[in-house]
Amino acid sequence: MPRGSALAAGLPASQLSTHETPEALVAVPGYGGGPPPPSIPQPPVSNARMGMLMLIGAETMFFAGLIGAYVVFRFGSPVWPSGHLYLPVGITWVNTGFLLFSCYTMWKAMRCIKADQQQPFVRWLAITVLLGSIFLGVQGFEWVQLVHDGLTISAGMYGATFYTLIGCHGLHVLAAVLWLGIVLLQARRGKFSQQRAIGVEICSMYWYYVGAVWVVLFPLVYLN
Repeated sequence: MPRGSALAAGLPASQLSTHETPEALVAVPGYGGGPPPPSIPQPPVSNARMGMLMLIGAETMFFAGLIGAYVVFRFGSPVWPSGHLYLPVGITWVNTGFLLFSCYTMWKAMRCIKADQQQPFVRWLAITVLLGSIFLGVQGFEWVQLVHDGLTISAGMYGATFYTLIGCHGLHVLAAVLWLGIVLLQARRGKFSQQRAIGVEICSMYWYYVGAVWVVLFPLVYLN
C-alpha cells in the first residue's frame, strides 16, 4: 500500500513499507477529494472606479437641477440682461482655455504613469495643478470686479442665479485642485507606478468631469 494511502487509512507508522521513496512522503494539499475551488472572477469595473462613477452621477443630478432652475428663471423672466453687459466674457474665454488645457495635461500625466515614466508624470501633474489654480485665481478676480461694479448675489435674480451656479462649480474645481495637490505630493514620493495608478485615475475622472461641466456652463451663462 502506498504510504499516503496507509496514512489516510489510519495505519501506524510501524506497519508502513520501508521501501517508500522520499517522493511518496511529500504531502499533497487536498480539497476534500475534489478539484480545487474556482478562482474568483475580477469585476469588470473596480470598486474605486464604480464609486467615482456613482459620485459623478450624483453630481450630474445636482448640476442638472441648478441648470434647470437657471433656465426656468432665464426664459421665464421678461427682462434678462445679456452676459456681455456685466460679465468679462473676453477674460473668461482665456480662463476657459486654461481649464480645458488642464484636461489635456491631466491626460498626458495619465499616459506617463501608465508607461511608468515618473518624472514626466510628476511634471504634467504639476502643470495641471498650476492651470487649475490659475483658473480659480482668475475667476476670483472676476468676482471681485463684479461685486465692485454692483453685481452681488442680492442684486436680483440674475446675480443670485449667476453666483449660485458658477459658485457651485468653482467650489467643485477648488476641491478637485486640492485633491490634485495631494496626488502630486504622493507622486513626488513615488507612491504611484504602472501597477498602482488607480488613485491617479479616479482623480483624473473627476477633473475631466469639472471640465465638462464648465463646457456647458460657460456658453449658457456667459454667452447668452
